[in-house]
Amino acid sequence: MPRRLVMVTNDDSVQSNGIVQLAEAVSKYADVIVVAPDAAQSATALSLTFHKPLRVARADMGRIECFAVSGSPGDCVMIGVNKLLPRRPDLVVSGINAGDNNSYQDVFASGTVAAALEAAITGIPAIAFSMQLLDEEMASFELEKIDFSRAAGVAAEIARDVLENGMPEGAELLNVNFPSKVDEKSQIVVTQLARRKYTDRVIVRKDPHDRPYYWLFGERLSQFQADTDVEAVLIQRKVSITPLSLNMSGPVTPSLEGLRARVQRRIAKARAESRRAK
Repeated sequence: MPRRLVMVTNDDSVQSNGIVQLAEAVSKYADVIVVAPDAAQSATALSLTFHKPLRVARADMGRIECFAVSGSPGDCVMIGVNKLLPRRPDLVVSGINAGDNNSYQDVFASGTVAAALEAAITGIPAIAFSMQLLDEEMASFELEKIDFSRAAGVAAEIARDVLENGMPEGAELLNVNFPSKVDEKSQIVVTQLARRKYTDRVIVRKDPHDRPYYWLFGERLSQFQADTDVEAVLIQRKVSITPLSLNMSGPVTPSLEGLRARVQRRIAKARAESRRAK
């Protein structure tokens, strides 16, 4: 029986230490092929490139086969699964992202999580991995010096378990976040997504031509919901595994049926009045 095949991707580009160390760790348990952006694609969410052609080039990652794509993480999954890989992968892992991706705010914006979402939409088990950075690490702009090796070792064990036992019941993908310091003593917990991690801020400034421009950012909250991914990683310093489902549909309730019926009646009334006016 051939070894399992795992596709590794991310949103920090093929040059990131996080993807190199993740690919190396997972390669102990499966054949690995890396397909990732050729440049940083953070906060691109699940964007797909339909308005221009994409380029693919081979990249050097030692003994691991690696492709660099001139597009988003979602593009990488689509191209990798449909054209570059020799067969459909048994698992797609994304990361390890430089910075945690906790809460709805992060998950809906993250390119790292988006790659796992794109895989899950096609029915491939997928895991997104991210690691918290300390403020001084974020400010230094020297992300290539960050050591992801211990987080990668834990990530590989999680990937191995999914390969051997399948995706846990009720989950279509997993969102895994590590605190900034991970070791063999780090506790692993199962969590739910927090609703918010940041306040919303918009700064207005003027360019040299006195025209306004806007800078968006968020300030981290000081308190977080209990039993959530944010609390687990940032406060308790634990490894968080959050199960995610693609089913975003809400329930069909009587009040929703009421909205439908009212709108239908108003449209019918307007149509009848228009006919009479003629």
